[in-house]
Amino acid sequence: MKNSELIERLAQRQPQLKAADTECAVRMIQNAISQALQEGNRVEIRGFGRFVLNHRRPKEGRNPRTGETVNVPARYAPNFRPGKELRERVDAAKAKAVSP
Repeated sequence: MKNSELIERLAQRQPQLKAADTECAVRMIQNAISQALQEGNRVEIRGFGRFVLNHRRPKEGRNPRTGETVNVPARYAPNFRPGKELRERVDAAKAKAVSP
């Protein structure tokens, strides 16, 4: 789902809100999650999941075109871990779609 599709779907479910208000709310949530991760915190949304930072150690990589060795610096990568409720809902929906 794209960002614009999420905003559109939320606007349809909440007709009392203007599309611009819905877009603002989605962007504020995204910015709050980004800011918390930048500060080194994790974000947990009960029933949905949590966003955490994973540290990637420095390593040597290869340029696939030339085969030259390249040093890849250490970095932090955001990671999403789904919550139990989200996993169960997805599993139930997939099982329902697969069963005859």
